[in-house]
Amino acid sequence: MKGLTGMEFLHPGFLFSRNFDMAAQQLKFGFHDFLNAQPLLIPFRERESQLGVSMVTGSPAELADRLKDGELDLAMIPSIEYLKDSEQYRLLPGISVASRGPVGTVLLASRLPLDQVQSIALDARSRTSAALLQILFGGVFPWNVFLETTDPDPQEMLKEHDAALIIGDPALQLQSACPNLEIYDLSEKWFEQTGKTFVHAVVAARRGIELDANFLINLQEAKEDGLSRLESFARAGSEHSGLTYETCLDYLSSKIIYDLGQEELIGLQHFRDVCFDKGLLEHKEMIKFVDI
Repeated sequence: MKGLTGMEFLHPGFLFSRNFDMAAQQLKFGFHDFLNAQPLLIPFRERESQLGVSMVTGSPAELADRLKDGELDLAMIPSIEYLKDSEQYRLLPGISVASRGPVGTVLLASRLPLDQVQSIALDARSRTSAALLQILFGGVFPWNVFLETTDPDPQEMLKEHDAALIIGDPALQLQSACPNLEIYDLSEKWFEQTGKTFVHAVVAARRGIELDANFLINLQEAKEDGLSRLESFARAGSEHSGLTYETCLDYLSSKIIYDLGQEELIGLQHFRDVCFDKGLLEHKEMIKFVDI
């Protein structure tokens, strides 16, 4: 095979193939686009070239399925989805979506006392919340309660069922929109019962995906940049959702934890242990991080 003379770099076909190769090497990085994701999603998008990623958005459950099927290289996925297939994934350090006490976006809304509830609609977008519901309230509901996964429309969910598990941005509007409902904050209940942080979602990479120290450093810097701009994200969230700026800012700055430190890992491990004891996990594996 002949070597390159140097002039080949000017050929349009060569340039196209090089650009194509570089694009093909980008990691596909899945992320949900709820309000709580904006302080991470936006700075990650702004640094796609620097990070070598292409950001892909979807619901938490959809991202988990796409990561499992190999369509994504890494993604923010529900913690229960990571725990179900933890041997196939490696966690990225320092980043999660977690809460310690009331969060306002993982709510059980009921038209009846819980011991009279016969049917519950589950928001199809998240499976961690469904697992948490069974852990916290499984002994309260009648033994024959009917659980149905549905589209995330609070009004329709409660029209067809006695209660509904509602997550994400619509949950922030629920208490003011439906004052006659009994509403339970699952993150608050978890903290009351365990005293531990609840980790809603983690960033997981498929095992075998190679990430270096520079990638993790750049990702952490992007996260810190996002956390310095919470007022801007709250303002945009208010304009988009109709919620007050104060509600959005309080949610982002006081309710959501974006770290994955010792307290979060203790909470995640406890959630794993309880899920295993309740039969929601078939196996219990060590939590492992990406190799660098």
